[in-house]
Amino acid sequence: MIKINKCKILLGSVVVVLFLSIAIASAIAVSIWNYGEVDEKAPADVVIVLGAAISDGEVSPVYRERINHAITLYEEGTVDFIILTGGFGEGSYKSDSQIAKEYALSQGVPEEKILIEEKSTITEENLEFSKEIMVDNNLETAIIVSDPLHMKRAMLMAKDYNITALSSPTPTSMYKSLKTKIPFLLREEFFYVGYCIVRNFR
Repeated sequence: MIKINKCKILLGSVVVVLFLSIAIASAIAVSIWNYGEVDEKAPADVVIVLGAAISDGEVSPVYRERINHAITLYEEGTVDFIILTGGFGEGSYKSDSQIAKEYALSQGVPEEKILIEEKSTITEENLEFSKEIMVDNNLETAIIVSDPLHMKRAMLMAKDYNITALSSPTPTSMYKSLKTKIPFLLREEFFYVGYCIVRNFR
């Protein structure tokens, strides 16, 4: 009888832990989703475009739409400068941000209004090195641009690097269907939770 009761208690504990884990994971996923629905766009010194892949020497569709949104913010007069981020991919002689700059130039953005960050390989470095560029150029406020589901993690990192920033997710994200959004959401949740854990040990 005692063994049976212990088994019941153990099983009950497992069920409770599983239920709580699912509830917490669901709450985080919803918060990431909802955060990406909000555009805080307001006048700022610069827009920081978080990097994405380069394909065959050109900006990928995902990166292109992020850059397009930054260009719109610049053309509207919301920001004065654009920071494009991204270092050198394996075997590449051009940085991702240099290729992104060439695209922005082709869209009519004046060269003197484009700043590039060429050292990063991950989102956190995008923001870390963009902060250095902001300091060097006396830029105090920023708008962060990325895909909606990327924004919550990106804004937390921006805060950690003392960037006074607003969130403005691209309205033309290439992640449009649930088939593409759900994997992106799960990936973001994994990295968001991981970053939240790591930052507490710094």
